[in-house]
Amino acid sequence: MAARTIMIQGTGSYVGKSVVTAALCRYFRQEGFRVAPFKSQNMSNNSFVTSEGGEIGRSSAFQAQACGIEPHVDMNPILLKPTSEIGAQVVVLGKVVKVMSARQYHQYQPQLLRVIQESFQRLSQENDIVVIEGAGSPAEINLRPYDIVNMVTARMASAPVVIVGDINLGGVFAWLVGTLELLTFEERSLVRAFIINKFRGDISLLYKGLELLENMTGIGRGGFPVKSARNRG
Repeated sequence: MAARTIMIQGTGSYVGKSVVTAALCRYFRQEGFRVAPFKSQNMSNNSFVTSEGGEIGRSSAFQAQACGIEPHVDMNPILLKPTSEIGAQVVVLGKVVKVMSARQYHQYQPQLLRVIQESFQRLSQENDIVVIEGAGSPAEINLRPYDIVNMVTARMASAPVVIVGDINLGGVFAWLVGTLELLTFEERSLVRAFIINKFRGDISLLYKGLELLENMTGIGRGGFPVKSARNRG
């Protein structure tokens, strides 16, 4: 039986996706479920070597530990380790393939979709829940044809999406609404909730913003964005 899924995406990098994913992994494990993390593609020089000698992103290894299981290359089948401003070492299923420029990697990506799907399917068959992490933002419209880690993965895994924004950086409401607006209608239909991360202080000061966010996006009233912010009314 295939595992149930949930996917954590973000308004950008460093908004807390990895920590939220790890927290959900820990919560589901404590509830008695067999749970595993999954991130189809990671970009980081901070790699972790599994017991079988394969390299994965350190955040995926941390999330595996939150699940109480051994880190495995299926949890992060594609790892990009930057070597310059225009190139990265490409690691597939824990093994180095070669150093590629961004354009070379984009040409290589179609070969990786099956690798990603097979890794996910193995995790899905072995667990009750798979908690999936995206990368960067799903709303990088200039990179949409090459984005295999966000909505492509969500559709493949039939995963409801939660978008995380960091209020500590400022502009979190514009970031959340703007991210949703730049998604296609099909992609917006996958988004079920927002998480506003790193809020501190009097929570009542947030209520008006949350009400407006709900009214503008439709998310919060059952979780489905019925209309875009441009076309509400």
